[in-house]
Amino acid sequence: MTAAFPTNQDLDPQRLRSAFGNFPTGVVSVAAEVDGVPVGLAASSFTSVSLDPPLVSINLAATSKTWPDLRRAVKLGVTVLASHHGPLCRQLAGAVGQRFTGVDYSVSPEGSIFIDDGMATFDTTIHREVPAGDHILVLLELHAVEHRSDGGPLLFHRSMFGQLAAAE
Repeated sequence: MTAAFPTNQDLDPQRLRSAFGNFPTGVVSVAAEVDGVPVGLAASSFTSVSLDPPLVSINLAATSKTWPDLRRAVKLGVTVLASHHGPLCRQLAGAVGQRFTGVDYSVSPEGSIFIDDGMATFDTTIHREVPAGDHILVLLELHAVEHRSDGGPLLFHRSMFGQLAAAE
């Protein structure tokens, strides 16, 4: 069967957002101390890129108010959020001054911030930034990694949080 797509289709942002939302993703915290203050954000665009050199990527809105501060950090901590982190994810996307209020996290000597009970943590530096339409593709080089084998990741699908379920 051949798919038929209408020509001159209106690819308005709302239609694209709805279609993109059909692809479930994990969610990460990207955080560091900048000038002695915790700075961070949540990203649902985390992807492994390369083993040699070890690289991952995130995509951030070019209009992000947090990224210009966060990118000044010597190192960035990336934490894969666990299934119970839905409220934390919303907090990391909320008011800047309250993103770390009540959050248990650890700070490396270089200033990377890791959420204490995340599924995996990556200590990173910025490898490259690539303008990509209304976003910035950020390639991060890995310097250290930790992970756990219990629990499950936080999933983001159709603007809602969920968790993995065993397939039959």
